[in-house]
Amino acid sequence: MNPIAVLSDIHGNVWALEAVLEDAQERGIGRFINLGDTLYGPLEPRKTYDLLKLFQVHSISGNQDRIIVESSEQEIKENETLKYVVESLDEEQIKWVKSLSKTTLIENKIFLCHGTPTDDHKYLLEDISEGRPRVREEKEIIELLGGNTYPVILCGHSHIPRLVQLSSGQIIVNPGSVGLQAYTARHPVKHLMENHSPQVSYAILRENDGNLKVEFIRIQYDHQSATQRAAGLAREDWAYNLMTGRAI
Repeated sequence: MNPIAVLSDIHGNVWALEAVLEDAQERGIGRFINLGDTLYGPLEPRKTYDLLKLFQVHSISGNQDRIIVESSEQEIKENETLKYVVESLDEEQIKWVKSLSKTTLIENKIFLCHGTPTDDHKYLLEDISEGRPRVREEKEIIELLGGNTYPVILCGHSHIPRLVQLSSGQIIVNPGSVGLQAYTARHPVKHLMENHSPQVSYAILRENDGNLKVEFIRIQYDHQSATQRAAGLAREDWAYNLMTGRAI
């Protein structure tokens, strides 16, 4: 298996994406996969798409990719950020978002999903019932896998870089988020996800003599430009999250 850079949750942050692609190339990585939530956010969805296309990044869909193409006209009208994203994209980009699969399999052993294998809006590894993430018990994770027995499972959605190995030997990897290092969500309960730094996160997978090596990478990028863009679109919450890696 050739080395793979694993990205997730870019959220239109083209400045972060540029930094990741450059860093990965310097490490000799030429193959990229993206676990979804790619274009949604008050940043640069169009430029993000163009860069992904240029680098031939293999992508799947996330829950916030779906809302771009599944929301009603009224829902779009009521959500200024969603309206901005939809109006930023042309027919080609919308068609691309619609074409993204929810899951896929590569190398016949690495399973890709955004949330869980059956629900892109649910965290596979984290329980957030108390308002902040804690790693689920193994039996909960196995239940959410729904019988999935592939040896390597890649997921995103939580924006928290994490590796969990099950007693079965299965390895589950969340590379963290490229584009947004903190956020507050209200479904199914209000909860905060924080990395406490604006640095981007991604992971590299390598295989040596049949053994998988997972490397988590954190790097700096021009988060000031991303912050200014979000603030310019009246998303001060995103601006704070991008600048600090903390949620409000």
